[in-house]
Amino acid sequence: MLKTLMMTAAVVALGTASAGAETVGFSQIGSESGWRAAETTLTRQQAEERGIDLKFSDAQQKQENQIAAIRSFVAQGVDAILIAPVVATGWDSVLEEAKEAEIPVVLLDRQIDGSDDLYLTAVGSDLVHEGSVAGEWLANEVGDGECRIVELQGTTGSSPAIDRANGFRKALEGKDNLEIVRSQTGDFTRSGGKEVMESFLQAENGGSGICALYAHNDDMALGAIQAIKEAGLNPGTDIKIVAIDAVPDYFQAMANGEANATVELTPNMAGPAFDALEKYWADGTAPEKFIQTESKLYTQSDDPQGEYEARKDLGY
Repeated sequence: MLKTLMMTAAVVALGTASAGAETVGFSQIGSESGWRAAETTLTRQQAEERGIDLKFSDAQQKQENQIAAIRSFVAQGVDAILIAPVVATGWDSVLEEAKEAEIPVVLLDRQIDGSDDLYLTAVGSDLVHEGSVAGEWLANEVGDGECRIVELQGTTGSSPAIDRANGFRKALEGKDNLEIVRSQTGDFTRSGGKEVMESFLQAENGGSGICALYAHNDDMALGAIQAIKEAGLNPGTDIKIVAIDAVPDYFQAMANGEANATVELTPNMAGPAFDALEKYWADGTAPEKFIQTESKLYTQSDDPQGEYEARKDLGY
């Protein structure tokens, strides 16, 4: 009898604990890059450590899938929604539905074009600054020499593609020796980066007309490195390469002398997001509308092999 009562009490206690656990819906863009995979892994880890029930949805790079996921989360009555928006526009209607349901929304690593009263906060880096850091590095590296630059842009219409392009161009203002001669989207994917770089090389005399490559993320740059090697050139030497994200494979390329610099974008956006949500759930404390994460420039002088070893098991 005592054993039965103890078991019943344990079940009741477990049910009470489960009932009190917050449920969070997470609409992820997809898995277009190593960085994105790491963000997903770390978000799941952060949720598990905090006892949060995370409902995950992979949008496979399609906005309509994200909108459907958000509506599903609203219908389920989750306690909050995390979303990494695939593009910047077209969110007003569905986020208004979440607002009417009194479900706080947190944007991860990307911004939207819309009223900031549609979301609780946004966690991310200063995307314009990232592009500026990449441009400033290249300008300093080249000096007064002539440099024809090709650019691999991210997904058309996404905030990283827009802001990283603008920041890079801002850093090149007044430097007439630096010219972006070709720019095309590689959709943030390694295969897209390789395909577009192949077309750039073809259009620029086999690559002899290209001084440098700027890629909006490391995965596109890694695809481009493969294309450059297949064209018989030495990436990192014949064509200087700067990108953004700081993923392990790119550090390995830097250690091999096949890439030159990257600007770090931390994949742990969920930590600050859950911190903000926990305070909001506790007493209604509203966070700042933008929580900025730290970014850092890494070059070949920053022990890229060591950085690779430190990051390779983080879910990239």
